[in-house]
Amino acid sequence: MHYSSEIQSMCPIQRGDLHASAPIPIEGRMINPKAVIAISGLSHGVGTCAPQQGAAKLTLNVKAGIIEEALIETIGCSGMTQSAAMAAEIMTGKTILEAMNTDLVCDAINVAMREIFLQFAYGRTQSAFSEGGLEIGAALEDLGQTQRSQVGTSYGTSAKGVRYLEIAEGYVTKLGLDDHNEVIGYEYVNLGKMMKAVNQGLQADEAMKSATGQYGRFDDAVKTINPREA
Repeated sequence: MHYSSEIQSMCPIQRGDLHASAPIPIEGRMINPKAVIAISGLSHGVGTCAPQQGAAKLTLNVKAGIIEEALIETIGCSGMTQSAAMAAEIMTGKTILEAMNTDLVCDAINVAMREIFLQFAYGRTQSAFSEGGLEIGAALEDLGQTQRSQVGTSYGTSAKGVRYLEIAEGYVTKLGLDDHNEVIGYEYVNLGKMMKAVNQGLQADEAMKSATGQYGRFDDAVKTINPREA
């Protein structure tokens, strides 16, 4: 280590008591982390790319500084969606510090990694106060039994009004309108449930029927429309 001449000419002054960094909660314990291996927890981070044409949600389950589980959910950009496949493969087994400096291909995923790193560093994880943290597989459980991300797509124009395309319940197939042409309900297909039924051997038409449901006052509708065609 080299010191400038200005520093070398200064007289030494003794430092007082060393004040440790503030402790942070990590899986039910309060610790003063000094190295990345002290960090554990499960948390989420969201990022967008520079033109903000899409967003990525990153969920990591970290044990002793190592990423043991990674879930990446994307929306709005095909390139980002493809990049997520690579990121999911290369992130696990790395420390959260290594992942911060790994080329995750997509700006949005890199930003999500930066945001989630801050949550780990400041003890703001989902499992901060859970003794022992969450088991590996907890991130996957966020998707539910059908292991499909929850997405929503709604569209509207001042000239023609609103079109619900996909809501929390699933893919919207019909909108129910009252006598004022206002939406009062919709019919939907839960694609996750449908594909699960198909994988269990049910015929496609029966699987679709079993995964179809209604929301709101759909049965009271004066007329129904296909939101993608009408």
